[in-house]
Amino acid sequence: MFKNLTIYRVGAAWQPTQQEMEAALAKGQFQPCGATEPLSLGWVPPRGIEHAPLVEVIDGHLHLKLQIESRVLPGSVVKERVDEIAAQIEEQTGRKPGKKALKDLKEQATQELLPLCFKKRSSIRIWIAPEQRLLMIDASSPARCEEVVSLLVKTLDGLALHLVQSAEAPATCMAAWLMDGVPPEGFTIDRECELKSEDEMKSVVRYARHALDIEEVRQHLSSGKRPTKLAMSYKDRVSFVLTDTLAVKKIAFLDLVFEGHDKPEKDEQFDADAVIASGELGELIPALIEGLGGEHDFLASAPGSELIPPDVTVLDLDQATPAAAAQALETLEKAPWD
Repeated sequence: MFKNLTIYRVGAAWQPTQQEMEAALAKGQFQPCGATEPLSLGWVPPRGIEHAPLVEVIDGHLHLKLQIESRVLPGSVVKERVDEIAAQIEEQTGRKPGKKALKDLKEQATQELLPLCFKKRSSIRIWIAPEQRLLMIDASSPARCEEVVSLLVKTLDGLALHLVQSAEAPATCMAAWLMDGVPPEGFTIDRECELKSEDEMKSVVRYARHALDIEEVRQHLSSGKRPTKLAMSYKDRVSFVLTDTLAVKKIAFLDLVFEGHDKPEKDEQFDADAVIASGELGELIPALIEGLGGEHDFLASAPGSELIPPDVTVLDLDQATPAAAAQALETLEKAPWD
C-alpha cells in the first residue's frame, strides 16, 4: 500500500470527525483536466470504488487519496511551434520577434498544443494516525510533499503540520551504525547504501546487494563520506531505505508479516492491506525516530517560543506575536542538524 513515507507531526488541536473531513474533501473532489488546463488535482476514494467515501477509517487510522492529472507537453514541442510562428511573423513583417514577443508566442503555442496532449494520471496516498498525531505522505519528492501539505492545510480547517525531525542527524547515526555494526534494537542493516563526500567534489559511492560490514565501508566513513541512504529491516518484517532527510523509501513487507493470514477476498484486500501497513509501520516509525535520538522539539528550541501556543507550527503561526513567529519560522525551516 505504501512505498515511500514522509512523516509529519499533527497539531494536537486538530481533532475533526470523519463527517467533517468528508465534507471538506468533497469540495475539492477530483475533476479531469479541462482542454487548456496543464494540471488538475483533487480527492478521490482511497478504496478505488466510485462514490465510495473520500475518508476511509480502518482500525482507527484515516486513509485519503489525492489524484493528479497532467498534460504531457514537452518543451521541445513548444519551442518547435514557437519557431514556426516566429518564422511566419518574420516572413510577413521582415523583422524577428523580440524577447517579449517570443514570450507571448510561447504562451500562445502552449494554449494551442495543450488540447492535443496526452494526459497522465498518478495518485498519492495519505495516512493519518490520530492517536500518534502523525500524518504520512506516500511520495518520494520533497516538492510534491510540500504541494500535498499545502493542499491539506488549505482543505482541512485547523490542520497544523510540521516535518518530523530527529534530535540527531540521520547521516551521523547511520555512519555510527555502519562503523560499529550495531543499529538500534529491532533493526538490522541490509545490503544497500550510498555514501557521499561533503567536500566540493561531492563524490558518491554506492553499494547494492553487497555486505556493508567490511573495512572498505569504514574507510570511506573515516575519510569523510557520510551515508545519504541505508537499507534496513525492522524485526524481519519490514524492509526499507532510510535517507539523510529522514524519509523512508522502498518499503516492502517481508514474508513473516503474512504468516498465519489467509489470502483476503478481492473486496477485502484494501482493508487487509491498510491494517497490515498501519500496524507494521505504526510500530516501525516511532522505533526509528527513537533510534535517531528521539524527536527534535522545534518550538521548544526557538528563541521566544514561550510566546507561541503549543500547537502552532511552521504552517500555523498566525496566533503568535510577529517577532516570535519570525523567530520560530526561521528555526522550523531547518532541521536541527542542518
